[in-house]
Amino acid sequence: MHQSIVKKEIRNILVTYLLTWLIVLIVVTARISRGKRTFSEAATLFFEFLSNSSFIVAIHVLFALFLLTFWIIRYFFRLNKKKGSKVFLKQLFYRLLAPILVVFLVFKSLVFANSNENYDFEWNNELMNSALVPSDYYALDNMHRGMSVFGWRSEQNEASVDSLIKANVEWVAVIPFIDQEDETSKTVRRPIDKDAEWTSRDSSFINTIQTIHDKGLHVQLKPHLWTFNGWRANLTLESDAEWSTWFDSYEAYMLYYARMAEFTNSELFCIGTELKTSIKKQPERWITLIRKIREIYSGKLTYAANWHDEYEYIDFWNELDYIGIQAYFPLTKNKNPDLETIEKGWSRHLKKLETLHQTYQKPILFTEVGYKSDASATVKPWEWDSFLSVLSERKSDQTQQLAYEALFKQLWYKPWFAGMYIWQWDNRSTKEDAPTNLDFSPRFKPAENVIAKWFGKPTSK
Repeated sequence: MHQSIVKKEIRNILVTYLLTWLIVLIVVTARISRGKRTFSEAATLFFEFLSNSSFIVAIHVLFALFLLTFWIIRYFFRLNKKKGSKVFLKQLFYRLLAPILVVFLVFKSLVFANSNENYDFEWNNELMNSALVPSDYYALDNMHRGMSVFGWRSEQNEASVDSLIKANVEWVAVIPFIDQEDETSKTVRRPIDKDAEWTSRDSSFINTIQTIHDKGLHVQLKPHLWTFNGWRANLTLESDAEWSTWFDSYEAYMLYYARMAEFTNSELFCIGTELKTSIKKQPERWITLIRKIREIYSGKLTYAANWHDEYEYIDFWNELDYIGIQAYFPLTKNKNPDLETIEKGWSRHLKKLETLHQTYQKPILFTEVGYKSDASATVKPWEWDSFLSVLSERKSDQTQQLAYEALFKQLWYKPWFAGMYIWQWDNRSTKEDAPTNLDFSPRFKPAENVIAKWFGKPTSK
């Protein structure tokens, strides 16, 4: 009898495990194929994900949740069968519903406490471009009023671009991702349909760029390398041969997107982002890549160098049109700083940037700059919040707003400054979520109004 129960339990566990994999396969494949890839491409990419340890861990966490849910349902079903509905309802309340309710209330209380900033910002609607017609101040001063934008959906792209125009954005960074497993991967993974000029996913980017151009805005095509484990700036390979193999795969990808940039008339193309170890290890390959891109792409070029321990080692700035900086400079030591303190935090960084400009006589473009809406946004701007940050971090729309105000006041009128791409605007952000949202997106927050104010007027350049 005991062995029979054990066998039955093992069977239930195995069935739950297999069903978990089946559900994940169907849901993930359907999601990544929707409007971007064919189903076969999505399925192929799903099986590539299986080499990613984080993905495997997530599936097993989901399996554990499914199994726990199954055991809970089975327990209460048996309880109802053996002891009747009265006992069942009583135990259901005390053992399941009441604990869930307590956890929910505690969660909501912590979120409210951390989000209750007691900050009244007077939104100025006159600063917003309600006519939804781009001013194109870029034609007057060559300043990039840019935004890195995510969450594109083909059926909503026109409305998404209108929301950017309303904030006086004139340039949009469109960011496709390529990936590799970790810092030691020998090649970049690059799913490409050999029978088509563009993949289904990249065709959706082409359509997005077309919509952006149709609305009168400019485009930077800025492919990003994503590592599932580690950081792309710390690629570590064991030999020159491995470095060469890696760069061959990366170069093929970049030439592919350079052709797309030319095909879509994207006005700016970024040849790489935060690839410090490759920059130091193989600078000659980068110069060769730039020259190959120039042969197929007629627009302007930049590279997005990390603010720390990278841009000063790059030897090919003369080959590009802009010196690109991922500008997550630390500005203060303490949380909740005032405007004057944040402005002072820029002083030492500005000196280095001006020296860099004088050395190469190239305009400096912030390919990324952004601040979360939390109290520590100016301490370590490069840090992302975790899922649980809403419980532990203090929200501060004021700090985010002041950080942007200081940024514009310190840089916007510098003769060597070419503008910025703010990280990041999420098309999926909602007005309802904004009061508790701690992430980088300025949408529906006071920072959006500040950005619109500065973007909405020409400089004296």
